[in-house]
Amino acid sequence: MRPERRLLALLVLLLAIPGHVAAEETAAVHILKVAAPIGPGVAGFVADALEAADREKAACIVIQLDTPGGLAESMRQIVTKILATRTPVIVFVAPSGARAASAGVMITMAADIAAMAPGTNIGAAHPVGAGGKDIDETMSEKVVNDMVAQARSVAQQRGRNADWVEEAIRDSVSITETEALRENVIDLVADDLDALLTLLDGRNVKGKGTLALKDAPRKMVAEGLRTKVLRAISDPNIAFILFLIGAAGLYFELSHPGAIFPGVIGGLCLILAIYAFQVLPVNFVGILLMVLAVIFFILEIKVTSYGMLSVAGTIALFLGGLMLFKESDYGIRVSLGVLVPAVGAVSVFFAVVAGLAFKAQVAGARTGLSGMIGEIGIVKQAIDPEGKVAVHGELWKARADVALAAGQTVRVVAVDGLTMTVEATDSKA
Repeated sequence: MRPERRLLALLVLLLAIPGHVAAEETAAVHILKVAAPIGPGVAGFVADALEAADREKAACIVIQLDTPGGLAESMRQIVTKILATRTPVIVFVAPSGARAASAGVMITMAADIAAMAPGTNIGAAHPVGAGGKDIDETMSEKVVNDMVAQARSVAQQRGRNADWVEEAIRDSVSITETEALRENVIDLVADDLDALLTLLDGRNVKGKGTLALKDAPRKMVAEGLRTKVLRAISDPNIAFILFLIGAAGLYFELSHPGAIFPGVIGGLCLILAIYAFQVLPVNFVGILLMVLAVIFFILEIKVTSYGMLSVAGTIALFLGGLMLFKESDYGIRVSLGVLVPAVGAVSVFFAVVAGLAFKAQVAGARTGLSGMIGEIGIVKQAIDPEGKVAVHGELWKARADVALAAGQTVRVVAVDGLTMTVEATDSKA
């Protein structure tokens, strides 16, 4: 073989190697951790992760779950996305001490493979109404029946115990990982993530092939900026604080027109708060109480109440924050550790601003010609009946009822155009 042909063959071989290596590259295992109440932010995070797993042809995606539950609508979004995902989905309730309660039960049932770590539990899926109140009997029956129908359908699709899922929804039963395995609620128990992937290697997933995880690389899925912002806004404590900042900013702008910056910040915060209230289970009585509190603070400027309106506003603001979201085990409520200092700080702010506005209203003019009345000056040119006086370093034409000598200290009693009317004081410069 000629040297040039040997060189060409070697070149072809080298070019073929990278393609061969790429073809043999093992698909990655995508891993994301959900340790929070189920809300719009979490739903968006999980949906984006599932789409990325499909797009990147991941070997599987593991959702490590620890949640007290959350919003039904967000849960349904996650379940729907899991069922439609081409990539094998594993829900792993971990670490030890974690739970999959309420909405977490449905998410676990929707997984292709459901697993739990030792010392975990699952169950208590009975729906709870918004506004801190139990659902009335008629509505409760409708909601429960709807959730039961969905839960049984998902459980049967995955080959799991549909009767237990119904019991978890109707009677709020909760079981440990060993009981869940025995009752065919989950597929396996694993000590940790490493043990889980070892047990899953070579396991067949219905409709999605056999898992090859022995040498698969791992990719931790981190939250993007959009997801972080959305989840932050959807936090009930953040939503409450945004409302307070928004109300305070607009109040300051209305009481001190032209400040601009407080009004802009206040408007933005109110818009974000309104968005959060749309996706959270809001009790509108709580919102009305907070609006009433702002009205009380505004009236404090107009009405002499000797602080009673401010006290009423503070009480209304506290009760509004307390009643703003439902009281449940889902964590969808304003923490007292946030509520008390926030209400205190905002109440002081409103009181201070109201006080400044009130003083500005009752105080006399401080600028312009009318603001010169009462000021002290010195006669620079004898007044008889007219002369010159210096007031605030400026020389003014002046007149007086009596003759005044140069150097005499005078007080301004009136201003007519550019002429001052002055009177003598008892002192002399």
